[in-house]
Amino acid sequence: MFLFFRLLRESYLFAFQAIIVNKLRTILSLLGITIGIFAVITVFTIVDSMEITIRKNIESLGNNVLFVQKWPWAFGGDYPWWKYMNRPEPTTAEMNEVLKRSNGIESAAFMISTNKTVKHLDKSIDNAEIVCVSHDYNQVWAVNLADGRYFTPLESAGGKNVAIIGNTISENLFQNVDPIGEQIKIFGRNLEIIGVFKKVGNDMFGNGPDEQVLIPINFARNILDVRYEGYDPTLIVKARPLYSNAEVKEELTGVMRSVRKLKPGADDDFAINETDILTKGFDSIFSVLSIAGWIIGGFSLLVGGFGIANIMFVSVRERTNIIGIQKSLGAKNYFILFEFLFEAIILSLIGGLLGLLLVYLGTLIVSASFDMQLSLTSGNIMLGVFVSATIGLISGFIPAYIASKLDPVVAIRTGN
Repeated sequence: MFLFFRLLRESYLFAFQAIIVNKLRTILSLLGITIGIFAVITVFTIVDSMEITIRKNIESLGNNVLFVQKWPWAFGGDYPWWKYMNRPEPTTAEMNEVLKRSNGIESAAFMISTNKTVKHLDKSIDNAEIVCVSHDYNQVWAVNLADGRYFTPLESAGGKNVAIIGNTISENLFQNVDPIGEQIKIFGRNLEIIGVFKKVGNDMFGNGPDEQVLIPINFARNILDVRYEGYDPTLIVKARPLYSNAEVKEELTGVMRSVRKLKPGADDDFAINETDILTKGFDSIFSVLSIAGWIIGGFSLLVGGFGIANIMFVSVRERTNIIGIQKSLGAKNYFILFEFLFEAIILSLIGGLLGLLLVYLGTLIVSASFDMQLSLTSGNIMLGVFVSATIGLISGFIPAYIASKLDPVVAIRTGN
């Protein structure tokens, strides 16, 4: 066993010395592997970073939250489009019935949204998102306030002209002035500000509270048609802790069919959407991107593998004399085999590590220059190292095997 490790060490030293002596050949051999690993791991790093960000954004919607809407988030089957068009919009009355008849729903809220100009004195913000909600909106959706408070039951029920504004709106309209108690004008009506959202920025779907204004739905119904499709009326329900989404979805389907008096054989005239639909949709996209990454980098890895194999054949030819001397002095076939295999693997690993270094530097530059957080994960590092070592092993095996089978006498004569 000691002899084996000693020979293994000597094989490693021989290989490392050969790499150092032939610097130009080594550099040329590294290029293909470096470019290939860089291409593959770059794609995987971007895909993984996007996946982490998207999953966080989807999870922020709530894992136990369901959305009753006219349109589904994902279309499938042979359901005709005109049936979608003829579906009615959810209503606040249906929300109340759902709460009465359901056992698995903890809370529910109704919301619509539109975009309008928000004014204060001589300042204004165009295209701000106006979100009109029923009182329990803060029970189904996270409402994080930096200052002020949420609507009281009386304000929601009475449709008071009160509003909670986003941080960006507060900074642009009021600058250094405390906005609580101040007035803003929307729809030509004055509303009193009672709260300000915490600044969180927009997610990758373009959503966020920074440029939102939250107002009671009962105030909005005096100005807007809350059943207008363009406002995307949505009934949001939150499941009780001990109920799964599947159970709540099944119960909610039955309640909605009952409320809308649908016959047993009739199709549902509503969609129940959940975040799992988005997750599954993005999974297929990520799979395609991963395959594209392998295709893009695969050609470079293939070229790099052939390059290493070619260099190793040249190396065997140049060291034929030395191989003959080693074998005449008692070196076993596996010693020669390991020597050249190690050289090929080390070459490939160095190229792979250089590729990973370029990816890491790229993540730092992109993260610092753009509003996108890229990170090279340990899993991708291990993948890069494994792929590099495998390419080296495969590329170097045939030259190493040929070297190990050389006849010592013939090898010495050939070298001379």
